[in-house]
Amino acid sequence: MILTFTLENWMSFRDPVTFTMVGTAERQHAERVPRVEKYRTKILPIAAIYGGNASGKTNFFQALNFAKRFVTQGVLPDARIPVEPFRLDAAVAERPSRFAFELLIDERVYAFEFTVTPKAVLDEQLTLILSTGDKLLYHRRGEACDFGKALKRDARLQFAFEGTQANRLFLTNSVSQKIDAFRPVYDWFRDRLELIAPDARFQGFEEFFGEGGPRHGAMNQLLPQLDTGIARVCGEEVALDALHLPAAIKADLQERVTEGMSVRLLNDGSGDRVILTREGGELQARKLVTWHRRSDGTEARFEFRQESDGSRRLVDLLPAFLDLALQASDRVYVIDEIDRSLHTLLTRRLVQAYLDQCTAQTRTQLLFTTHDVLLMDQTMLRRDEMWVAEREASGNSILTAFSEFEDVRHDKDLRKSYLQGRLGGIPRLTMNPGLGERGDDGRTMH
Repeated sequence: MILTFTLENWMSFRDPVTFTMVGTAERQHAERVPRVEKYRTKILPIAAIYGGNASGKTNFFQALNFAKRFVTQGVLPDARIPVEPFRLDAAVAERPSRFAFELLIDERVYAFEFTVTPKAVLDEQLTLILSTGDKLLYHRRGEACDFGKALKRDARLQFAFEGTQANRLFLTNSVSQKIDAFRPVYDWFRDRLELIAPDARFQGFEEFFGEGGPRHGAMNQLLPQLDTGIARVCGEEVALDALHLPAAIKADLQERVTEGMSVRLLNDGSGDRVILTREGGELQARKLVTWHRRSDGTEARFEFRQESDGSRRLVDLLPAFLDLALQASDRVYVIDEIDRSLHTLLTRRLVQAYLDQCTAQTRTQLLFTTHDVLLMDQTMLRRDEMWVAEREASGNSILTAFSEFEDVRHDKDLRKSYLQGRLGGIPRLTMNPGLGERGDDGRTMH
């Protein structure tokens, strides 16, 4: 779980901004707020970030995406680190960017942070936070690294650090060197932090191809309840030649796809979802199709690309909500523009369904950005679970929790206050109501 995330000098975030999921003293919806008794801490299961266009919501999402990719994949030797500093201030653009996390991993809190430029990692630190105090695991400063007392005698760590490229995190390199001392933090970024962009397609859709699988059954149970018209989804064999793959790609797949392996093909041109597997030495292709119920009770088959944008978006989002509903799950899902192509009531139902199963023992989290002010509702969300992103005149983005506004009471109509500009985060519109030019008589000219 995320306790806090701090970013500085990243895209539109010039100054340090700390986003916290640590619960305040607020009592509202207390029954569904996870508690970590060892640390005497409440960690919120959900956060919504509102704001106008270009306010910084997506840049916040991209910061998490960058951190995940940099930790889990890194960059090639001598390659540029794809960090994006604030560009509207020449002095700031030359400064390093900083990312800092406090994470609950297997009931232990870790503080992990790193400072980078496009060329190198300048600073990197990992600390285990105990209820009795902090325990330094390592602190890297440029070409030197200090290890905590319990790790100083481990020669492998020093050897692994000396082999760490300047543009690579020591955390990443230590795992690649089969050192497990810091692996829980690496694994959290790789396996537990999931990010879904507005145009992202669900990566595990092959789980819905197999009849009788748990996710296949759960998806087909939910879809008819959500007024999409889809009765069920399933996988269907398709001839490899029918995919119209370029010869070079087809040859590459023939070589790379081995027995028991599956490869996802996301065909941007058609919108289909296709997987390739090798069975009995032959390359096999299957694609996702949908079935709708006719008035006479029979079913009609549709290509997935024939579904509406909203239905395709729902199919891409539902697996995340199915995962969040698992009591044993400890994943953190971050969804940018959760409401894209979805009706307000459908988005609200998905969010409410997640909250309904949250308890003091929950270890999942859902973070999302949205323009949908109908989700700005204190009967569903606490004040410390709602944030607003706002861009200042300088171009700098800031994040503010609604709990920081003194006049936001439990019974206040937040939507009215927000749309009136009292909470920030709305567009500053200066254009005239008419889009065309105006003539001398004041009329709009088209």
